[in-house]
Amino acid sequence: MTETKQLNKQMPEKADFKPLKELNLIDDFLFDVTTADLEACKIIIELSLGITLRSIKWKEGQKVVHNLPGKRGIRMDFCVEDGDGNFIDVEMQKRNEGNIPKRTRFYQALLDAPFLKSGEKGFDNLRPSCIVVICGFDLYHHGKYRYTFGNYCEEVLGLPLGDECKKVILNTKGSNNSEVEQSLIDFLHYVEKSDEKILSENCDERLKRLHSKIAQLKQSGEMEAAYMRTEEWERLIRESGEKIGEKIGREKEKIQMICRALQKGKTPEEIAEFLDEDLKVVQEISRIAQSLAPEYDIEKIYILTDKVRQP
Repeated sequence: MTETKQLNKQMPEKADFKPLKELNLIDDFLFDVTTADLEACKIIIELSLGITLRSIKWKEGQKVVHNLPGKRGIRMDFCVEDGDGNFIDVEMQKRNEGNIPKRTRFYQALLDAPFLKSGEKGFDNLRPSCIVVICGFDLYHHGKYRYTFGNYCEEVLGLPLGDECKKVILNTKGSNNSEVEQSLIDFLHYVEKSDEKILSENCDERLKRLHSKIAQLKQSGEMEAAYMRTEEWERLIRESGEKIGEKIGREKEKIQMICRALQKGKTPEEIAEFLDEDLKVVQEISRIAQSLAPEYDIEKIYILTDKVRQP
């Protein structure tokens, strides 16, 4: 993958600013502040899975799970333990930006790791778990509101592996209304459009309570200020990313001009004078470019000249 593509993946997409009152549960900020409330988390889990929980509590270190030193960790949206000792991790995904199935595989591994101590025999301390990803798109294109996955035997139909792991992918744009509970449909529609107008009079009481909590957050002056600070920070990141992207573009354009001049038989000294560029930089780029002649792969040259670029 090129450095430009890597940069673009790291930077947030440009988006028109929306006031706090217009945010929906699918938006990162509103989901984060809503799920700081344990009861809101309980409602979201119950409506997502079609279950009723006796109780839940935060999983210790529920936001960040570190891997081995130097290896990638994860930051969860929220993870709780229910009254039966099961762990439930819930993630919100507005856009399809990566490999969600393998992401859930990685999350599962890091969720399980802390339960086993070094040298411990057996795996009985691993708890049953469920990872729920609420998507604003249909990941599998079958029109289902809910896709539930477990590990089953291919040779014996219906035989479970018994690892007590489950992944549930929700789709706000489902169409199989007759196959799922109305409370799930109403909830997923509310995720996309978190407005009182979308709630029917006979919708699930839990959804009404969730909306009441969200309405209070949207009216909070303190929350409005926090949202504005977050937006300002993300704007600065976007602008920094654009400036970095412009700098990369200028560097590659310079490399391209040097390569064209080399193809015409110009010396590094002549090129440096023509471009009003530092001779040492031109000489190093020329050396690397000539080693890749006659293709003059601009991407490769850019990567290989990283150490000689001017700040």
